Amino acid sequence: MSEYSLKEQRIRKITSLYYSNPEVQKAIFEFSKHREICPRYFEGFGKRPDYFQYQGDIFELVKKGATSFHCSEELWSDPLQIQTGMNEQQANELRIGWDLLIDIDSRYLDYSKIMAREIINLLKFHRIKNFRIKFSGSKGFHIIIPWKSFPEKINEIKTSEKFPDYPRIITRYIIERTKKQLIEKISDLEKPSRYVKNFQAPKEVMPDLVLVSPRHLFRTPYSLHEKTALSSVVLDEEELEKFSPKDANPMKVKVRDFYPRVEEGEASELLMQALDWYRENNLQEEKKFSGFRPVKIDKLSDSNFPPCIKKILSGISDGRKRAVFILINLLRSVGMEREELEKKIYEWNKKNKIPLKEGYIKSQLSWSYKRKPLMPPNCKEFYQGIGVCAPDEFCVKIKNPVNYTIKKSLINHKKK
Repeated sequence: MSEYSLKEQRIRKITSLYYSNPEVQKAIFEFSKHREICPRYFEGFGKRPDYFQYQGDIFELVKKGATSFHCSEELWSDPLQIQTGMNEQQANELRIGWDLLIDIDSRYLDYSKIMAREIINLLKFHRIKNFRIKFSGSKGFHIIIPWKSFPEKINEIKTSEKFPDYPRIITRYIIERTKKQLIEKISDLEKPSRYVKNFQAPKEVMPDLVLVSPRHLFRTPYSLHEKTALSSVVLDEEELEKFSPKDANPMKVKVRDFYPRVEEGEASELLMQALDWYRENNLQEEKKFSGFRPVKIDKLSDSNFPPCIKKILSGISDGRKRAVFILINLLRSVGMEREELEKKIYEWNKKNKIPLKEGYIKSQLSWSYKRKPLMPPNCKEFYQGIGVCAPDEFCVKIKNPVNYTIKKSLINHKKK
């Protein structure tokens, strides 16, 4: 019997018993109000859009094979009116708000704890008292700041219409403000030498910006995790440092509210500081990269891509959302026309073990084409994280997949 089937057997043994708990059902149901929801059936997801009409709907889906439940960061007046491919205006008319959901994940739970603590310290520095934290179910945590914590308007623009822009800016600001402390704390934890600092640490554990995107779903509080069979339990702040995965035993959970009562506008300072930081930083970036232009490569061949991109294009099972972010930015940077680029992305998605939802890809393409082309992340760490980094002898000469593709194309063109 494979490891895959053993994992499935383990979680299916407890789903009916666990989700039959009325307190667990209530916690999931109450949190999911005004959110798009989607059940997961171990490997595959259910239909979208969907929502819970009654608390009992949760157990009915479990009886049909659901193993976990996922919901949106965005809040909708009527989730069933959401349509794949709807334009920005249509989304804004339906969206009544959004929560700031900070997704912290790492290969090491201790790294995630340190990051969560540094973020909490920063939130308190910005006078935010009402936030909640929960275990992701694996090796990370989710921190939520409710929608009502943010101002209704900024410069007469509705804040509800600034998704995913504002959450992304805040997340980037948090990453920048906590990076130094994270390096110090993780270096102290590892203690290879008091003179050596782990500058790799932020890349290991920083919140993932790619996940802050339209219609992105995250695991609801008290939903099970397929790989660990643990519950996504809500924690008190004081429990963070001593938390152990055994505390997420689904048969022993203490149900708590993941959505705190807030003071209206208490996150205004955080948002304004993040916007100021972004404007200043963006001006510097624009000056620094003002000369960057996409390079048009005629007769672009897949054979000129670096090994990591070839691996991605052959289809992957983990890191698909990061991969689509990489591919879109790479292909735009080497001058591929939009129609050809979109065709290539959709063809790639069919090769994945579990294809991404078409609506997710469409939203990523739409988001990208509203902005100037960006180069994909630099080599190694980002690609190691999704298991596609396999450098060849040419990789040592370059820092980015774009550089690799351009140089390889020029060399092969000269040979011909």
